[in-house]
Amino acid sequence: MTLIVGVRYLLTSAGFALLTRARHPGLYAGLDRQMRREIGWSLASAAIYGIPAGVVAWGWQNRGWTAIYSDVHAMPLWYLPLSVLLYLVAHDAWFYWTHRWMHVPKWFRIAHAVHHASRPPTAWAAMSFHPIEALTGAVVIPLLVFAIPIHVGALGVVLAIMTLMGVTNHMGWEMFPRFLHRGPIGAWLITASHHQRHHQLYGCNYGLYFRFWDRLCGTDQGLGDFAPRRRAGPARADRAADGNGAAADRRGA
Repeated sequence: MTLIVGVRYLLTSAGFALLTRARHPGLYAGLDRQMRREIGWSLASAAIYGIPAGVVAWGWQNRGWTAIYSDVHAMPLWYLPLSVLLYLVAHDAWFYWTHRWMHVPKWFRIAHAVHHASRPPTAWAAMSFHPIEALTGAVVIPLLVFAIPIHVGALGVVLAIMTLMGVTNHMGWEMFPRFLHRGPIGAWLITASHHQRHHQLYGCNYGLYFRFWDRLCGTDQGLGDFAPRRRAGPARADRAADGNGAAADRRGA
C-alpha cells in the first residue's frame, strides 16, 4: 500500500507539474531545491499513509472487519453518491480542525512548518508533511471505513477526489473556470484560489473541500491571488513563517 500511495502521488503530481509547465512556463523557476524537498517529505508521508491503508485492505479482504462492500446491490443505488458525500464532509471536518491545531504555534514549529516551507507551494507539495501531520491525515479514511458503509468503487472516487484536490490546491494557479471558483458554487467549494490565501496569510482558509467550517468559524478570508512575489532568503523566510504562523493562530486558533 505504501508503494501504491507513493506511485499515485508521483504520477498525479508529475502530471500536474507538467501541465503547469505547459500552461505557465517558468512558474516554478528557481524552485528545484524546494521541489526536491517536497518530493522527499511526500514519499516519507506515503510510507505513513500506506500503513493504515494496508491494515484496512487486509481487514476487508481477509476478515470482513470494515464496512466496505463490493456488491453494488448490497445498498440502495442512491446511497452510492451519498456515501461519497458523507466521506468528503467527514474528512473535511477532520481536516479543518486538525489543520487549525497544526497552526497552534507549538505544533506549527514542530510539524506544520514543513508544509509551509513551500513558498510558494507547487504541484509537488500536496503531501509534503512532517510525520506528525502525515499521521493525522493518514488515519481519517481508514477510521471512516469502519463506521460508514461504502462501496469499494465509491471509496475509489473519494480517494481520487482527495488526491486531485490536494494537488490542484497547491499548484500556484487556478485550473478551474472562473464561473466555478468565483461563482455561487465557488462560494462553498475550495479550489486553489481559496487555499492560496491560506499560504499567503496563514491564519485563515483551513478547509480542504468545502468552505462551510471556515464560514461558520469566521476563518474564511476569501480568495487569494497568484501575483508574482519576491522570494525571501532562507533565514528571512523562516523568520517570516514563524511570525506569520504565531500571529495568525493568535487570531484563528
